[in-house]
Amino acid sequence: MTTPRTHHLVLPGVLTAAQAAATVRAVRALQRPDGAIPWFRGHHLDPWDHTEAAMALDTAGEHEAAARAYDWLADHQNPDGSWYAAYADGDPERITDRTRETNFCAYVAVGVWHHYLATGDEAFADRMWPTVRAAVDFVLALQQPGGQIGWRRGADGTPVTEALLTGSSSIHQALGCALALADHLGDPRPDWELAVGALRHAIRRHPERFLDKSRYSMDWYYPVLAGAVTGGAARQRLAAGWERFVVPGLGVRCVAPNPWVTGGESAELALALWVAGDPERAREVLVAMRHLRDDASGLYWTGYVYEDRAVWPEERTAWTAGAVLLAVAVLGGHEPTRTVFTADRLPRGVEPACCD
Repeated sequence: MTTPRTHHLVLPGVLTAAQAAATVRAVRALQRPDGAIPWFRGHHLDPWDHTEAAMALDTAGEHEAAARAYDWLADHQNPDGSWYAAYADGDPERITDRTRETNFCAYVAVGVWHHYLATGDEAFADRMWPTVRAAVDFVLALQQPGGQIGWRRGADGTPVTEALLTGSSSIHQALGCALALADHLGDPRPDWELAVGALRHAIRRHPERFLDKSRYSMDWYYPVLAGAVTGGAARQRLAAGWERFVVPGLGVRCVAPNPWVTGGESAELALALWVAGDPERAREVLVAMRHLRDDASGLYWTGYVYEDRAVWPEERTAWTAGAVLLAVAVLGGHEPTRTVFTADRLPRGVEPACCD
């Protein structure tokens, strides 16, 4: 049975009310008592996917569970504003990867702004603002003169100046959300406004400033999903890569030309299509990936090797389910989710005055 809090999670051919409820319960069941949301129990937590799962909980009105996820981030943030790349089973004492990835750290801003929009909880916004501020400052310390953002610090603290297009695009969205939160709290950040403008310029005009990962579908659609490429340019970008990455009736390849479609990329492409103004095709992509749903658990398989007709890897992750719920929520009209994925509803910052 749907409620006013969850009616937007029902999409014909994709999710019934009962299926949506089962998926939300499954994500909640993966959350530890301390708020951590690992990929699945026994696997690791990374801060980006943890945040995506928390956002999915907010789409279903599970605000207390989502708030605990953000409290986990606040409680375990490093002194420099970062988080480590991986925690075994979400245990903050069992760090398995001590590198600190910039897009992982920035994404807290998207989640916090989304939670505030979903709840109107002013105390939460005030409480999380120092966490967001420190995370963004950590990230922007790795911004390069060309606007792109180095993708991580090594375990010894050494900065990596090479930039990833997908990661920098995700950071672009995060900076917009961070600026929206700053504006709401009356704490202007002009340096962030300059940073997001320079980053967007690099994404739009200077692909040579990023490592070549063009085999990965995320590099194709993420500049659109994250609001850096908009309008006609967004539609042209998606059209240009369609045949390379989309497998009709199955979903989206993770890597071209490998015969492997993945749930996370399929759901994110649906989000990107909605952002680009094509909700009907977005729905078609979600219908196509329906075969990845495991109805017994309510979760989704990570991927499917269609030449072998085999699920691979044999795992069902919180973040894949989270991506599906977010895509359905956008199509279903959930305004907080629409807001964080709509470029003109977020501050755009200041772009460079010249072309280079």
